[in-house]
Amino acid sequence: MKTYKYKIYNQSNTIRIGNLLDDMWQVHEYFHKWQDQRHKDGLSYANYAAMCQHAKDLKRSTHPHWKLLPSQAIQAELERIDNAYQRFFKKLGGKPHIKPRHKFKSITLKQAGYKLTNNHITLTFRKWNPKTWKWQFDKVPYTFHKHRQWHGTLVRMTIKRDTCGHYWLCITTTYTDSKPLPATGQSVGADNVIQGMDLVYSQTKSGMKDAYLTLSTGEKIQHPQPLKQSLNKLRSLNKALSRKKKGSNGWWRCVRELARFYHKVSNQRKDFHWQLASKLCKRFDTIVVETLNLDGMKRLWGRKVSDLAFYQFVEILKYKCRKHKRLFKQVGQWTATTKPCSDCGFHNETLTLKDRQWRCPECGSHHDRDINAAINILRAGIAVP
Repeated sequence: MKTYKYKIYNQSNTIRIGNLLDDMWQVHEYFHKWQDQRHKDGLSYANYAAMCQHAKDLKRSTHPHWKLLPSQAIQAELERIDNAYQRFFKKLGGKPHIKPRHKFKSITLKQAGYKLTNNHITLTFRKWNPKTWKWQFDKVPYTFHKHRQWHGTLVRMTIKRDTCGHYWLCITTTYTDSKPLPATGQSVGADNVIQGMDLVYSQTKSGMKDAYLTLSTGEKIQHPQPLKQSLNKLRSLNKALSRKKKGSNGWWRCVRELARFYHKVSNQRKDFHWQLASKLCKRFDTIVVETLNLDGMKRLWGRKVSDLAFYQFVEILKYKCRKHKRLFKQVGQWTATTKPCSDCGFHNETLTLKDRQWRCPECGSHHDRDINAAINILRAGIAVP
């Protein structure tokens, strides 16, 4: 399945989408509190079917205003809640909790409630007609920036609101994105700068001392570190926000400006990752990287590890390898890659983090620490069945 994302233009009627999201948040809040109350009363968990039936009863009794909301959007939200609880029962995640209103950002429609034609989408809202005393449908058109054509059968449509206040249309189809590239016969191992505890000695005030990625071919790729380059701007924006009265128009204006700044930094980082993943897939048939304990590293170094965003790069690289029919492998976290000599296999137990260059006492080979580790990662990855 593939999802296409399009930006909805700013229009006078987009406020209705925002109101719809706020109303759907009330459904989200109610059913989380309902499940907690059932647990306190000693009752069993109510599954998706029971929640749907309870929603129908509420529309007839205490919550008739829920009839204004798209029924498929309510069903999709109840399905999300049920999936979250099922993961919690299987110990795959934490206990589901109520999202704050400003963090509830999306609704999903599967079959009805909308109509797509070219770069226009018509959403169907329900409203009460006081003259006829009946519910009637109100079709509201929206225009979005269709920068590319989607392919495949449409499965569902999601409307999202980001922190900048922009609305996005996400169309999910059954299309399988595949574009095989010609074989090159080359393989590569990649050693990351945050492997182990190298980050302590590789970060300086002027930038990164070592490369973001070191390839087994001897190449070293630097990371632009967009967040680190923008810290002065970030500091000034936060100072301006702290001088405003919370909740005022000026305060909200600063919040939006800060959100747009973070969005720009995120786009710069993603652009670098996508371009790097494309270059690697065009050059190599097999790509091997190492599994890292990124959560532990974030607790130690925080912003530095988050700015490099190695996990995001690995996920993008996986997608590109599937698309271009490349072989992607990851070696284990505890695989010895730094201390073994890539020529003779001798383990240099005296190697410390400060040693960026070293000579093997067994065979006399001179090694660059990162290049030697990348070669060992490639050999360990090829050996994995």
